[in-house]
Amino acid sequence: MSLLQKTGPATAERTLWRGGRVLSPTSPAATALLTEGDRIAWVGPENEAPAADRAVDLDGALVTPAFVDSHVHLTGTGASLIGLHLAGLPSAAAVLERVDSFAASLPEDAIVLAGGWDETAWADQALPNAEALERAAGGRIAYLSRACGHTGVAGPRLLAAHPELAALDGFDASGVLTRAAHRGARALLQTAVPVSQRLVIARAALAHAASLGIAAVAEMAIPNPADPLTEAEFQGLIALGGEPDLPAVYGWWGELAAAEKARDLGAHGCGGDLSADGSLGARTAFLRTPYADAETLGAQYLTAADVAAHLLDCHRIGLSAAFHAIGDGAIQAVLDGLDRVEAEVGLDAIRHARHRIEHAELLDAALIARMVHHGVHASVQPAFDAAWGGPKSMYAARLGRARALAANPLSKLAGVGVPLAFGSDAPVTALDPWGGVRAALLHRNPVSRLPMAAAFTAATRGGWRALGIDDAGALAPSQRAHFTVWDLTGGLPDLSDSRTPDPKCSMTVAGGRVVYSRA
Repeated sequence: MSLLQKTGPATAERTLWRGGRVLSPTSPAATALLTEGDRIAWVGPENEAPAADRAVDLDGALVTPAFVDSHVHLTGTGASLIGLHLAGLPSAAAVLERVDSFAASLPEDAIVLAGGWDETAWADQALPNAEALERAAGGRIAYLSRACGHTGVAGPRLLAAHPELAALDGFDASGVLTRAAHRGARALLQTAVPVSQRLVIARAALAHAASLGIAAVAEMAIPNPADPLTEAEFQGLIALGGEPDLPAVYGWWGELAAAEKARDLGAHGCGGDLSADGSLGARTAFLRTPYADAETLGAQYLTAADVAAHLLDCHRIGLSAAFHAIGDGAIQAVLDGLDRVEAEVGLDAIRHARHRIEHAELLDAALIARMVHHGVHASVQPAFDAAWGGPKSMYAARLGRARALAANPLSKLAGVGVPLAFGSDAPVTALDPWGGVRAALLHRNPVSRLPMAAAFTAATRGGWRALGIDDAGALAPSQRAHFTVWDLTGGLPDLSDSRTPDPKCSMTVAGGRVVYSRA
């Protein structure tokens, strides 16, 4: 790809991006588009292009709307890219070996904090032993979070240094922590990391996102009283998204009934990873019928009354609300809360607010119909099904075969009009937008698969719509100039064929600015 004239920060200058194949709903034969500042001013055949101040030669490449990752944790994602990450390891012994190798290069006073392990793929499914973890960490304070982010293993030094953890729900003297104890341990250790360092780590995640064709992300902050730096970190992450060389960041502040604080912090919405329940892997997703492998319904963190109070607070301030809800019991509680609020604020106001459910994995037809009624957007992660779905993986172990195959019913949601927005929940699964599209096309249950057009829309325009932004996600005049250039000369690839490689990003443009260029 050659730049005929130098590209730089977006201004009112007019830039012609020419000589490509532009995926546009208004001009199917388009080979060029013109941007003026942060907007698309024209799309069409190159020989009909208006005058421009500068030009970029696309060398025949495919231009599409840029991706939006609708659910990320930037600091954790950056740490997984540049620090210790434990995904894909085959056993607890392999996890400890990786910790030992990593810790050998650390200062003696360092803290070993990592995540990504998943015991459900291990032969014996035995978790790392707490004492063995501390030995592998060279005697340092250590904590390892499970891939789902809802369980962890703490070394003895950590438990001894923070006896207050023993009073929290989910504490176990073995060092395996869930629920409030897990969140407390993570927050206590996070306080040792200054905000400046967190933002350096998060910047790495945003730069990586840009290289994958992502022009915007929804950051899901999880405030915790044990970490007094969370608010400053959150504001810093939003500020990163305003820098000219990075994708945009839309922040969600995950505190119950705290819409005024969220607004003052610069949040786009209140909630996000405001947890109505936990995760399936940790058996804390809240179900209406017990798990197949344990006599428990999981954990209910929010009641319908809590949800209603949060919604009313958000409507009072004028922010959208979002709730983490995976199990059918948790989703029902969110919808029950919406029912309670409907009589007070009206159905039109609820639909206009574009409230969201994050994850929304276990739903039946009745729950889906209630989502349609309230106009709720589903912010979903198709990669979850690719990683843990199907008749023989983790979901089947936790739920049984029938419920596992019914999980993440993408086609049923889309088929009746529930708006979908795709995300990764990185670092739970990797930043990988094409991988998410592919996972939707190749859902482990064929009846839940989406066609390519629907999946690609959910990964692009769907993310903007879930943010309440309707003038983005399509390459058409007056739309925001968010687009990606791919090393393809045809149309969208057939990712339903597992042999088709993912396209490679050549350039990402966010708001008319080049935030990534491979050239």
